[in-house]
Amino acid sequence: MTAEQRRNLHAFGDYVRKTLDPTHILSYMAPWLRDDEVQCIQAEKNNKGPMEAATLFLKFLLELQEEGWFRGFLDALNQAEVSHTDLYSPFEPRSYQLELALPAKKGKNTIICAPTGCGKTFVSLLICEHHLEKFSQGQKGKVVFFANQIPVYEQQKSVFSKYFERLGVAGIYGATAENVPVEQFVENNDIIFLTPQILVNNLKNGTIPSLSVFTLMIFDECHNTSKQHPYNMIMFNYLDQKLGESLDPLPQVIGLTASVGVGDAKNTDEAMDYICKLCASLDASVIATVKDNLEELEQIVYKPQKFFRKVESRTTDQFKCIISQLMRETESLAKSIYGELENLSQIQNREFGTQKYEQWIVTVQKACMVFQMPDKDEESRICKALFLYTSHLRKYNDALIISEHARMKDALDYLKDFFGNVRAAGFDEIEQDLTGRFEEKLQELESVSMDPSKENPKLEDLCFILQEEYHLNPETRTILFVKTRALVDALKKWIEGNSKLSFLKPGVLTGRCKTNQNIGMTLPAQKCILDAFRTSGDNNILIATSVADEGIDIAQCNLVILYEYVGNVIKMIQTRGRGRARGSKCFLLTSNADVIEKEKINIYKEKMMNDSILCLQTWDEAVFKEKILHIQIHEKFIRDSQRKEKPVLDKENKKLLCRKCKALACYTADVRVIEDSHYTVVGDAFKKCFVSKPHPKPKKFSSFEKRAKIFCARENCSHDWGIHVKYKTFEIPVIKIESFVVEHIATGVQSLYSKWKDFHFEKIPFDAAEMSK
Repeated sequence: MTAEQRRNLHAFGDYVRKTLDPTHILSYMAPWLRDDEVQCIQAEKNNKGPMEAATLFLKFLLELQEEGWFRGFLDALNQAEVSHTDLYSPFEPRSYQLELALPAKKGKNTIICAPTGCGKTFVSLLICEHHLEKFSQGQKGKVVFFANQIPVYEQQKSVFSKYFERLGVAGIYGATAENVPVEQFVENNDIIFLTPQILVNNLKNGTIPSLSVFTLMIFDECHNTSKQHPYNMIMFNYLDQKLGESLDPLPQVIGLTASVGVGDAKNTDEAMDYICKLCASLDASVIATVKDNLEELEQIVYKPQKFFRKVESRTTDQFKCIISQLMRETESLAKSIYGELENLSQIQNREFGTQKYEQWIVTVQKACMVFQMPDKDEESRICKALFLYTSHLRKYNDALIISEHARMKDALDYLKDFFGNVRAAGFDEIEQDLTGRFEEKLQELESVSMDPSKENPKLEDLCFILQEEYHLNPETRTILFVKTRALVDALKKWIEGNSKLSFLKPGVLTGRCKTNQNIGMTLPAQKCILDAFRTSGDNNILIATSVADEGIDIAQCNLVILYEYVGNVIKMIQTRGRGRARGSKCFLLTSNADVIEKEKINIYKEKMMNDSILCLQTWDEAVFKEKILHIQIHEKFIRDSQRKEKPVLDKENKKLLCRKCKALACYTADVRVIEDSHYTVVGDAFKKCFVSKPHPKPKKFSSFEKRAKIFCARENCSHDWGIHVKYKTFEIPVIKIESFVVEHIATGVQSLYSKWKDFHFEKIPFDAAEMSK
């Protein structure tokens, strides 16, 4: 920020304080404001009002030293205004939106099934407003809105906050729930936004006594209400209350979706059964679709033209030949270490560069981790060797998949990064040997990957589509869907390095990462990318994984490209729905004829779904309710008969061994649980078992300050065990169970767990007094 900009902000401070409610733009300022500052501003608004909150907001702004925040502030003001006017200015509902809202406004539990981009959020606003107004003096409604994706949650909460300015609208998502008294939060607000797992947890621990505290529940993307999804866990609670003897009132239920789906249905009858089960899960007696105002809907929501592009793969692939030879050598080395391991004997049946091979590698790695021998030193040697060989095979397989869909250069860069990290870690004899074998082939791989005649035909076709569409309409805005994060990165590099596509400014959007990993995008990063894409300027093409196909508002997009990307009928409707502008197009680009065939089956299933809904809508409502009730009783009977006993805690002491080298790390008797979800180890013995290195991304989360990463201290192992944190006044390690093998001391039986909650040992709470001793 320049000195002049700072002076201007000071000069217009009074105007900003009088006109700005800063809580409307806080989500857009997340990259620059700390969590505690955001909470202070929100508290100031709640306790003293928007002017005092704006004063505090300005104070925090003027103290910022980071580059780019002033531009970010202007963009946030612009974005908040854009989303407000684009979506709901003026706040006049269209006829088809009133039609969709009507059954719910009559108090009926309703699934609203309507195309992406038609304003289902506004429909839910109408329902919510009507619901809250119907309560007489002395009574009060309470609405809860559920969203799975954090960007969707933020988007919906922002819209509701603007519309219901005089009501208490607030939300909790993910990790923020740890710092919020949920019961009090629900009690103090009229409209509550939650990611569903928060309510599942609070119903389970009794913080929220029952769903009767709410009068209306709205489920965004309600087609997810199946199996063990958190939506279904909430509705299990609802249905247990409905079918039990409770006299407490139940909330009205509204589901929003672009597609209810048909599952594995082969015909209309099976599709109707599937849809009835979804209605039973949500206790819905009505499926609301637009029928009377279809012409108006079609003027607002444009169904993009669909094109299928079958392209050829490379006719010769020297890169794949070289990598495949390295993989065969690595497999032989693995067999020579211990060929008797059952899974290794099946190697010859696997095809390199496929998902099937990836699944086989995962199976072998798990078998290696619990492999046992009488000679424990030999067991450690073999397990570690097999861990290394299979890890390298997995990376080679990843590289072949990248090369198949992008450039050989991107695949080679991926491998060079991997081997660079290998050198920086333990780098024992096996790793030196494997690195040497790779480096022997490196010059040949470099030569092949830089040969322009070996360009991927799929990329040439993608380049042609993009050139053609942007030539026809230079204002085109594109979402390019791909399967993996690695492919997102590869295609971004390809676009940026392609002189024919210099008119493109690519942004990327991928899912959020786990807290202990460095992959994925943070929530602020996702927000910034979406904002840059929505507003003209920074990005005109968004390369995305599946995180962008559900619920996020990207109204300006007029070109959708599915690059080797296909799913079920729900995913097809959602991804197609990203292209909402008039004259929009959707291309499916693939070298696999089966992918096109699958998408054509999805088109047939969409028609089957629409026909099934129309048929169900002709049923007498009492008959439909009876059908739903029958399904609910049957499903509850199955659920109750399968309900597992609470697992018995195993109080016997067990060993935790390094998954890579089988070195003893600690005993379960030394493990302590912090805040029900983080696990540390007490005692001096464990300190000798690990080494630490500064964390590449240190940060604060909840009550913790992440400072370092910890690794197995055994020579040439360096397996990642977790992180080192400051918790209150204590410097402690926090370990992850997926880094260890659990060994029963008496029997020697070894087990693997991917989550602590699945490991039913006696969990002793962390005690500050114990640490002080």
